[in-house]
Amino acid sequence: MSKVPFKPGNLLYPLPAVMVSCGDAPDNYNIITIAWTGTLCSDPPLCYISVRPERHSHQIISRTGEFVINLTTEALARVTDWCGVRSGRDYKKFKEMSLTPEKAQLVKAPLIAESPLNIECRVFEVRRLGTHDMFMAEVVAIDAEESLIDKSTGTFQLNHAAPLAYSHGKYYGLGEKLGGFGFSVKKKKH
Repeated sequence: MSKVPFKPGNLLYPLPAVMVSCGDAPDNYNIITIAWTGTLCSDPPLCYISVRPERHSHQIISRTGEFVINLTTEALARVTDWCGVRSGRDYKKFKEMSLTPEKAQLVKAPLIAESPLNIECRVFEVRRLGTHDMFMAEVVAIDAEESLIDKSTGTFQLNHAAPLAYSHGKYYGLGEKLGGFGFSVKKKKH
């Protein structure tokens, strides 16, 4: 395999393409599409989103200290992209995209009902990092589509919802399962 120099950058792809909902009342609800998101810690459950300060949602999340990460699917690809390229200063995104704001368990920010999994978050720290500010948050509640929970194992099966991924400016569906955690060392039954 031949390697060539490439400009430094964030090439850790693919990433989840998520819609983050925010606001504390229907008149200020907004949605921003985020790919700079991820897990910080398992116990306690902590995650982050990184948002440019000039984005409308940045002001809302800074004021409320809460947001919801809504996982996306192939069926939501157009909506996900639209919510990322249009500003909440100019559009009411829930209305424009016919999305349903739903009451969350513990935060004032709405869930997106059409999303198969909603992660309710409370910000505990904001770190300024150049082009983006990182909102580090505690996961305070999860809202999962009941039909995607395996009744025998109690696990959430997002793969059955056709999750959406983002890679270098493009959206993709995920391919077939190649194995599960530990499959490489699992003893085969004879």
